[in-house]
Amino acid sequence: MSKRVNVIGVGMVKFAKPGASEDYNVMASKAARAALEDAKVKYEDIEQAFAGYVYGDSTCGQRAIYEVGLTGIPVFNVNNNCSTGSTALMLGRQAIDAGAHCVLVVGFEQMEKGALGSKFTDRVNPLEQHAGVMSRVQGVNQAPFAAQMFGGAGREYRWKYGTKKETFGKVSEKARKHASKNPYALFNEVLSLEEIMASQEVFDPLTRFQCCPPTCGAAAAVLCSDEFAKKNGIAKPVYIAAQAMTTDYASSFGDSMIKMVGYDMAVKCAEKVYEQAGLGPKDVDVVELHDCFTANEVLTYEALGLCKEGEAEKFIWEGQNTYGGKYVTNPSGGLLSKGHPLGATGLAQCTELVWQLRGQADQRQVPDAKVALQHNLGLGGACVITMYRRD
Repeated sequence: MSKRVNVIGVGMVKFAKPGASEDYNVMASKAARAALEDAKVKYEDIEQAFAGYVYGDSTCGQRAIYEVGLTGIPVFNVNNNCSTGSTALMLGRQAIDAGAHCVLVVGFEQMEKGALGSKFTDRVNPLEQHAGVMSRVQGVNQAPFAAQMFGGAGREYRWKYGTKKETFGKVSEKARKHASKNPYALFNEVLSLEEIMASQEVFDPLTRFQCCPPTCGAAAAVLCSDEFAKKNGIAKPVYIAAQAMTTDYASSFGDSMIKMVGYDMAVKCAEKVYEQAGLGPKDVDVVELHDCFTANEVLTYEALGLCKEGEAEKFIWEGQNTYGGKYVTNPSGGLLSKGHPLGATGLAQCTELVWQLRGQADQRQVPDAKVALQHNLGLGGACVITMYRRD
């Protein structure tokens, strides 16, 4: 990163269940307009646009962005599975680094009901190698495929460290409590640990309320250079202090479910970000991490260095992952409770963290937040980690 890239505008729509949302182009254009209004810039100032989504035809990005303006700018469509939103954000950041002055990044998803499935059955599945690990290590059953993968990783962790099943449930309890204060979240109802553990088992150790729901939604961000910010009188904006992406290593395809679902990707990516920023985990105030299942949040605490390996259970039960603890993780409610519209998730995480660093998170506000960390993971695979700061 040779230039400082500022996040001067963010916006999102309230997430909704499949079948209850507006069309993708409506959601995306609303989020984009909200980000532009927040940035106090005109669409005519935007030089490039990046649109992230997973399920949709090939130029859905144009269809969505054309509703905001028709200025002939390049529009890039991005798909990187569940890390799509952050991948689009990274491309936007690189565009500024390469000489652009102001770009728009939008992520959206109009999902179908039920578990995720493949749309193309006449060719090799991109998760074939990941599925091979699962088949070899634990076998395959009728549970949703992603739940078997992340549930298997949680089970491996539990067996390795003697972790209680209730520890995973505590993560969801915290997510629901946080989401109850987020008007953009899909689930605002608080659930007790007992209710979470009593819900239907999906795949040991995961129960229904420990799995993120299929969700529709959109979020957006406006990025700019320092020169653009100064020219437009934007003082002390939130900026990207460091950012990195990693993809799978050889270790992803060994004999560990934990490594197969992206643990080593996250470890290496976090190391790159901390080195770039000249900061470490101890400097972070607030975190939005990829809690597609409670098991992944448990693993990610350790991958990001928020606690030592094998100490996540202690970290959780001591309340170090919420208000009053060392870090506030997923103040938005996370994927578990805010929802997980695949292409929008990375931009929704960005939006929440920008609000936190500006002191605009209302009842969710983390006191005196100055450094924020974002972790967005997609199997297939890619992990994107971004650190934000505000002077």
